[in-house]
Formats: sequence, C-alpha cells, structure tokens
Amino acid sequence: MTEFGYFLSCEEFTPAQLLEQARQAQDTGFTRLAISDHFHPWNDAQGNSPLVWSMIGALSQTVDLPVTTLVTCPTVRMHPAVTAQAAATSSVLLDGHFTLGVGTGEALNEHVLGDHWPPFDERAAMLEEAVEVMRALFSGRQVTHRGAHYTVENARLYTAPAGRLPVYVSGFGPQAAELAGRIGDGFVTMGPDEEAIGRFRDAGGVGKPVIGGLKVCWGQDRDKAVDTVHRLWPNEQLPGELAQILPTPAHFEQASQLVTRDQVAAAVPCGDETDEHVTAIRNYLDAGFDEVYVGQIGPDQENFFTAWRKNIQPALR
Repeated sequence: MTEFGYFLSCEEFTPAQLLEQARQAQDTGFTRLAISDHFHPWNDAQGNSPLVWSMIGALSQTVDLPVTTLVTCPTVRMHPAVTAQAAATSSVLLDGHFTLGVGTGEALNEHVLGDHWPPFDERAAMLEEAVEVMRALFSGRQVTHRGAHYTVENARLYTAPAGRLPVYVSGFGPQAAELAGRIGDGFVTMGPDEEAIGRFRDAGGVGKPVIGGLKVCWGQDRDKAVDTVHRLWPNEQLPGELAQILPTPAHFEQASQLVTRDQVAAAVPCGDETDEHVTAIRNYLDAGFDEVYVGQIGPDQENFFTAWRKNIQPALR
C-alpha cells in the first residue's frame, strides 16, 4: 500500500516553520517526511534555504517519522565522504529511519564554490562513484579510494549508520532512470511517469521502491491559490534541463517570466475542490509509486492539514 508523506520545502520556509509543519504532518496522519537539500532557493520570493543536515537533526528531536532527502547532490559542493558522515549521523539520530535520496544536482546549488559545472554524462559518472564511496564508508570500515573523480584516504565513520542506510537515486530522463535502476536502492522521480519507472525496472529496479511527489496549494479562493503558486513556484513549469543549468535565483526569475498563470493553473492542484487534489495524487498511485510526498505551497498550512485529514486522505482510500 502506498504511504503518504509530507514534503518540507527548505526553499520556502524558515527552520521554525519547517519544524512546525513536521509536527502538524505527524499529528495529521502523514507517516513520512521528505526534505529538500538546497544552498539557494529557486527565486528570491521563496526566500529561505536552511542547511538540510541541521534540519534533520532538529527533526529527529521533534517528530518520530522517517526522513528522506529529496534530493542531496554528493558530488560537487560536498565531497561524498563528508556527505556520508552527515547521512550516517542522520541515520543514527533517526534510529535507522533515514533514506539518502541523491541526484546529479543543479548548478543553482553546486556552482557556489566556483567549481566547473559538468555536463550530465560526467555528473552521472561522478554520482555513481560517489555512491560507491559512501556505501563503503557506511560499513564503518576504514576506506581508501582513488577513483576518476574522488580520493579518500584512511577514512572511517566511527558513527556509522544504524543498520543499512538506503540510497535512492533521482532521475528525470531515460539515462538517469537507468542509472537509478543500476545503482540505487530505490528511484526518486517527481512526476507520475510510467515510462521512466519502466526504464528503472528494466535496468535493475524490479522490487525496489519508487517515490516522488507534488506540490499543491489548498485554499478557499482558487484564483488566490493560483497567484500564490505563480509567485512562489513558477520555476517548476520550466522545460527541459533549465533547472540543472541555470546558476542563480535571478536567472530562474528571468526564465520564469515565460511561465504564464494559466500554465500554473493547469499543472498544480489549487483551491478547495477535493477532486482536483485527489485526481493529481491518484495519478501517482496508478503509476505504481510506493511513497508519495505532498507539499503545501504558501502560508495556509493549517487549513491544508485539516483538508488532508477530513477530505483528501479519506477520498484516497
């Protein structure tokens, strides 16, 4: 049976707001949490970007829900050995209920140290090697590794994960889906794309979890909800590889001028019509997702959680 989790958007909310959302999600009946890992928000209107590892530590002391990063890039801004230490500590804090979601990253976050931003094929090779390094370190043994992209010398995680630490791989195209099937313990994909899931399965993902999710904007006034999404998250409607290659929030703001209000209204569940929200979420169930994470856009969090408990979740049963 599909599990429903709440998506914590670090780009849009302060640390205190995220912790309060986690409490509300647990009280409402969500059984899992996902949290984004960004250095920058997508645009200045979102206006936040706390460090995900600090947030996970705080979440471990606030709620009793499993947590997954959606997703961490362990290849450029953070070396895989450092990412492995952060993930292992998170696993210990969460009593083993932590999943490391990883991906090839976006220039928006990864260019900040001035490193070259490679093309996808190189980033995919870096991610594969990074996952190899992290899994070796998760064993708690001393690791020395000299590869094409990373060197690790005499490294050991003395605070090793509590049991097995799953690594799920994100993918938004055919090559990434196949990489996820080959090296991942699960697959992260945000849209209910049955073709991508099929590629993941064919590449070695049979029997492995598929997870993803969507953002919504519940509110009594649908026009106001659409305006909120258009102001805060127009970037999600940008096509192709722009999300991977644009380097700054200002560039996303420029590109997002091409996103119309009608595009947002057609793509994102908005307003208080239960059927619209249920239909969007059920697409993920029909595509075979094991975990679906839902995030509410904008400040009206309390009404969303009430609607989830009273209207949306009962209709999904």
